[in-house]
Amino acid sequence: MKISSDLIKVHKRLHTWVGITAGWLLFVAFFAGALTMFKEPLDRWVHAGAEPVAQAWAQPLDDGLIPELLARQPRAAAEFTLHLRPTEHLVAPISGPRDPGDAAGADATGSQAGPWVAGRDAQGRLQVWSQPPSMLGELVDLLHRTGGIPGTLGDEHLGVYVMGVASVLYFLALVSGLVVLLPTLVKDFFAIRPGANRKRFWLDFHNVLGITSLPFHVVISLTALVFAFHDQFYGALQQVVYGKQPMFSPPALKMPMAPGLPVLPLSRLLQRVQEEAPGFEPTELLFMRTGGPRPMLRVALSHPDALVHGPRTAYLVLQPHTGELINSSMLPGRESGWSLPVNTFFALHFGSFGGEPMRWTYFALGLMGAALFYSGNLLWLESRRKRQRAAEPQAAQPASVRWLAAATVGLCLGCLLAVIAGLLAGKLRQGGGAQAEGLYLGVYYGVWMTSLAWSLWRGAARAAPQLLAACALGSLLLPALSLRSGSGLLAGLGGGHWGLWMVDVLALMAALAFAVMAWRTRQRVLQAPPDTIWSLHGAAAEPLRA
Repeated sequence: MKISSDLIKVHKRLHTWVGITAGWLLFVAFFAGALTMFKEPLDRWVHAGAEPVAQAWAQPLDDGLIPELLARQPRAAAEFTLHLRPTEHLVAPISGPRDPGDAAGADATGSQAGPWVAGRDAQGRLQVWSQPPSMLGELVDLLHRTGGIPGTLGDEHLGVYVMGVASVLYFLALVSGLVVLLPTLVKDFFAIRPGANRKRFWLDFHNVLGITSLPFHVVISLTALVFAFHDQFYGALQQVVYGKQPMFSPPALKMPMAPGLPVLPLSRLLQRVQEEAPGFEPTELLFMRTGGPRPMLRVALSHPDALVHGPRTAYLVLQPHTGELINSSMLPGRESGWSLPVNTFFALHFGSFGGEPMRWTYFALGLMGAALFYSGNLLWLESRRKRQRAAEPQAAQPASVRWLAAATVGLCLGCLLAVIAGLLAGKLRQGGGAQAEGLYLGVYYGVWMTSLAWSLWRGAARAAPQLLAACALGSLLLPALSLRSGSGLLAGLGGGHWGLWMVDVLALMAALAFAVMAWRTRQRVLQAPPDTIWSLHGAAAEPLRA
């Protein structure tokens, strides 16, 4: 099929401006999205070396555990989670949330008012410990959902809605980029041509990244749009299609009233789960309002081959006092109405199928997506050289191009450095304690904005190798801090959690990659002609020396 040159020009212009408009936000969202695939190991890594529970997982989960917990910890009646299998980020089999209305510390009854964990000690006695949240995983997830935009709009982050708009632009960029590449797709597919023409090499690299991961990017763009505006979509459907009939039947309306009844024994609850969801493995039980008028037990269910609703698991909702089924619409094979497409959208976005191989695949695709947007923005800035040469050979890049290049370097590489700084700060503070949220937000935005200011002041050519070198040094410090806390690579290989040494191994690999990129970028700067954004021509500071 032949495509007219005018159509290609229109789509090329659309691809360019859409990429420039949304590229910065999408870089942050994709890099943070890659890290969310391992947010639990990251949280566990931050806390490693300061665990309050050493033997809690060694004790079996018995039928007397829940009644004893409810008697010992009155706040557990409101909400607690029983984890059924050891996981790298969990230090005990039972965890409870912070009371929003309580200050950190103990309440009047002596139970913990902050986040807490519980389990049996080596003597089999139930113990309750305070456990301040690390919040590192929450920071990464926040960056993924908002593109790093701070601030709130009502109860939702403004960045969520901005990222919804960016998702629309992102989809347009995918379609227009494909149209532009179609005439030479067969010839240029997987053609990466190194040599003196650096722009040609990076354009080939950008095209290969985009084409090979196109299905993934289409899925992410459409699902991100739904996540950002799902309330608006549901509201429109309610008004236009359902009218006064409820679109979803709220589970609370079906819940039997059961005040004062004891919770079923754990063995009986697990038996009911297997009856309702054969073939699925229950991983955690979330108890809410036990003993109250509307009790609920949400069971997380794992299956490596199923498209599940959550980031890792499907869900089943039971009545904890009677075992009656409340809701099974979030269980694969039991969907009804809108729950099937909703579950599918969740599963495709989270990569919650295919087990660990798919988890690592989504991690790699997320990093590839970040590289796609970073290279795309810089390629557009470099593409102005051809038009400049026609008018004035060897002319320096105009100020507007140099400012955009500096902003791209500062925002994108600054994001990498800010996340690394957050990891370092969390490890130094053993999770951050009660001030964890303020610690991570302060460190992240402080380093990010400082990196942007530095890049705008020094220019892209000087700032890029410096920021990459800082990322390499910060990545190298991460395993060093693990060794300092006694939870490093050697401890992990000696029988510790795999998630601990996995973070250290990835940090060492990242340090090597950043060091190589810093060196290559510096060489590019030293050899750059004056009409490229990597040139030091016209800068106020002294040029780099070989």
